[in-house]
Amino acid sequence: MSRYLGPRLRKIRSLGVALPGLSRKQPGKRTGSPGEQGTMRRRRRMSTYRLQLAEKQKIRFNYGLSERQLHNVFQEAARMPGETGVNMLQLLERRLDSVVARAGFAPTIPAARQLVSHGHVTVNGRKVNIASARVRVGDVVSLREKSRNLKSVEDQLIQGSGMGVPSFLEVDAHERRIRVASLPAREDVALDVQERMVVEFYSR
Repeated sequence: MSRYLGPRLRKIRSLGVALPGLSRKQPGKRTGSPGEQGTMRRRRRMSTYRLQLAEKQKIRFNYGLSERQLHNVFQEAARMPGETGVNMLQLLERRLDSVVARAGFAPTIPAARQLVSHGHVTVNGRKVNIASARVRVGDVVSLREKSRNLKSVEDQLIQGSGMGVPSFLEVDAHERRIRVASLPAREDVALDVQERMVVEFYSR
């Protein structure tokens, strides 16, 4: 299954929670399902499987991953010491597109992915155009010299990071530079998700 490219607010309303990496829009006060007859449908009691699936979908849509990509991240997290769910979120927060978005250089992760794939971003002075590239502690992420005055970046820096700049990043907005000061902590994740349910989903 490929990355989701459809209406973003539809997914946000369907899951009933804000997905700051996908869109700045909020679910709103409408409680019905998406669609013309959404208000006429009754919400059924959700099974354990459905609850687990919903938590998994939150992560998948928020970070803009395909099902295979997310499953691969889970398998890697399971091999690491510590809690698998926290490890998984840490790996996702260390993706280059996520770092660029969290630092406030782009409004969402899809927008940050576009910045990266178009060659505007460097890591330790070398151009990197792979959005899934993973940063390490001490890495310096910057915009290329010719890309520092992009209007989209300037406008975004004025508005500020919609997800909030996490504590593991040190951002120099003037120099368009991000330094990875430490590994992400669970508290740094902006998404409201129960990662243990995602671990249970994949562990079935």
